[in-house]
Amino acid sequence: MQRRTFVKSAAIGLVAGFVGFGSAQAAEVITIGAVAPKTGPLAAGAAITHWPNIKLWVSQVNARGGIKLKSGRAKIKLIEYDDRTNPGETIKAVQRLATQDKVDFIIAPYGTGLNLAAAPIFARYGYPQIAATAITDKVDVLTKRYPGIFFTLGSTTSFARAVADILKKMRDAGHIGNRVAMVNVADAFGIELANSARPIFKKAGFKIVYDKSYPLGAKDLSPVVKGAKASKPDAFIAWSYPPDTFGLTAQAKIQGLNVKAFYTAVATAFPIYGNKFGKSIEGVLGAGGINPDTPAMRAYLQAHKKVTGKAADYWASPVVYATLQILEQAIEGVGTKDRKAVIAYIKNNTFKTVVGPMTFKNQNNEKFWTVGQWQNGVFYGVSSTGRPGAKPIKPKPNW
Repeated sequence: MQRRTFVKSAAIGLVAGFVGFGSAQAAEVITIGAVAPKTGPLAAGAAITHWPNIKLWVSQVNARGGIKLKSGRAKIKLIEYDDRTNPGETIKAVQRLATQDKVDFIIAPYGTGLNLAAAPIFARYGYPQIAATAITDKVDVLTKRYPGIFFTLGSTTSFARAVADILKKMRDAGHIGNRVAMVNVADAFGIELANSARPIFKKAGFKIVYDKSYPLGAKDLSPVVKGAKASKPDAFIAWSYPPDTFGLTAQAKIQGLNVKAFYTAVATAFPIYGNKFGKSIEGVLGAGGINPDTPAMRAYLQAHKKVTGKAADYWASPVVYATLQILEQAIEGVGTKDRKAVIAYIKNNTFKTVVGPMTFKNQNNEKFWTVGQWQNGVFYGVSSTGRPGAKPIKPKPNW
């Protein structure tokens, strides 16, 4: 566990029109904790999706004078811990934030497995947990068990069903047949998605001709892709995390796995994915997507680059930022640091976020992007559960 670090509260200039400057001095401090990988297999993903958005949000809040409380504005002091992509470390770090650092609020961890591991600790100490990077079919069970957990990104069934719907549209258009090669990372995320996808694909009339899992952090994915290619699929589906998304794509190019529907999950939406593979990924499908053409999204993407020096990804980055907007709006709505009141406020209000209005029904957001596609250098949303601006789907050319 790394030593904790504090974000300075000095005001930082941002994009004109996107951030307002507050002249009022902070009457007090609001302490917020953050736990996520800085090392380990998920560190690269967290470095793109999770940590930069926390930096952006804290910078913006402090630049405008802090979060508005009834007692005055309170600037944020941030305490960070590296969980090393280890659920046990996530649990220990969250508990330390709650019992030793005694922070006012804790930002939800990164990734499905780490969020599920930490949920009991958030609940034990009464912290709201607005999960931005967790996808699970256990939403109903978890929200009944933990009154302060909220889900924003969707369920495994909704993602698997969306991919099946995309494949059906492509099959109906004559672009693909019925043969699907499916692989998954052997983590909570990948296992649950593969389990959901099998009956959904079968019901949609697809035949899974290759079904393989691989360990989290696997270095050599060439046997996985070789096996998939040998099955002569019409579509390749990978329920993957960032390192393997890159590895599977690289191997697909090397081995000439040419299919009209090529899907990898987390990290497909990363700008560095586009930078690494260039024009060859035209038509590649992946998890998530955004509508980059809304004024709020354009302003967010500009501010993210300005403050962090990094381009935001085209899926979960804005969702992470949206959860921080929700936390801020809920605290200001209550006007105090009362966590119980903040949880109640989140349950009963609609929030203005960079991805659009967000309302929780039984602690679950029901409007989210499910599938995106690289088209002309941008990862556009092509399927959602209610977000506007989806692009038409295109068949993938050969590598």
